[in-house]
Amino acid sequence: MNVPDQSEDQSHTQFSQSQSDAALSVEQAIKTRLSCRRYLDKPVSRETVEKMLEIARYAPSGTNIQPWKVHVTMGETRRRLSAALTEAFLSGPEEEREYQYYPTDWFEPYLGRRRACGWGLYGALGIGKGEREKTRDQHAKNFDFFGAPVGLIFSMDKRLNTGSWLDYGMFLQSVMIAARGLGLHTCAQAAFCGFHSTIREVLGIPDSDHIICGMSLGYGDMSAPENIWRTEREPVSSFTTWMIEP
Repeated sequence: MNVPDQSEDQSHTQFSQSQSDAALSVEQAIKTRLSCRRYLDKPVSRETVEKMLEIARYAPSGTNIQPWKVHVTMGETRRRLSAALTEAFLSGPEEEREYQYYPTDWFEPYLGRRRACGWGLYGALGIGKGEREKTRDQHAKNFDFFGAPVGLIFSMDKRLNTGSWLDYGMFLQSVMIAARGLGLHTCAQAAFCGFHSTIREVLGIPDSDHIICGMSLGYGDMSAPENIWRTEREPVSSFTTWMIEP
């Protein structure tokens, strides 16, 4: 009887580390992931990016439809995209977004968490409340991928439905954790969604796709104040309900 080659299917179960070492590595990768907003002037090879995506492609998705599309920009393409996005940002208001990321009317506890995040970041950078020009200049760094050598743009077919957005979130987390495993840092960025037409024009992404988000990728400058500062996380007890019967 002919047995099909299952090496591709089994590759994600073959580890060189012991189970305990692997578990420790996963914990470290998750806990050291952060929204990295300054990068070293150090190149990232195509082979390294491909290895990261090779790992991340094992992310789960409902009925295995794998809705993600990744556009990797490096070199002159990244510089051209950044220049176009920065010009669009500085020259006028953003366009209407294809999807609403945040609620129209904020409420607690989410409003408080959002404010703490924003004030904490700008405080670490020495930007005070009301310093609009400095705030704008910092926000503009989004569109240069915070100086990272690699800029990722993620898209998805508009015909897909809500479940695929959940799938996409799991894929994005897989990308970011895989990056940490390779010694890289990332920053997932919704700021790009306000300039989706510019992204389409530069990269040739069709109107039939949503622009989901962008992501900076590179070797983080961990001496930078914006990377030393950390957001806080709620304790498990604040979001978990235990329903246990003996």
